[in-house]
Amino acid sequence: MANERTFAGWMRTGLAAVGIGLGFNALFGKLEPLWVPKAIATLFMLIGMFIFWVAQRNGCAVQDRLNSHHATPVKPQNMRIISGMMASGAVALIVAIWTMKFGN
Repeated sequence: MANERTFAGWMRTGLAAVGIGLGFNALFGKLEPLWVPKAIATLFMLIGMFIFWVAQRNGCAVQDRLNSHHATPVKPQNMRIISGMMASGAVALIVAIWTMKFGN
């Protein structure tokens, strides 16, 4: 169960990085040149995606080494699916901030 809590903590950290990127773009989207806030937001989102990848890699490695006694641990495949979905959402946000016009 500790592995699942650690995995969830890493995922929250990754989501926070994605949220910081999205928030940065929303707050500072009118900076000149226009690519600067988008680039900074993209950097934070890429950091979040990296955290998702590290979380699933470490979580799956721990699951492979565990012997379960009474509890049924989360399957490593589920960790990979969750991380992949989070990373896909971050990619979608990156595409959105580079293609959509948010200002007047």
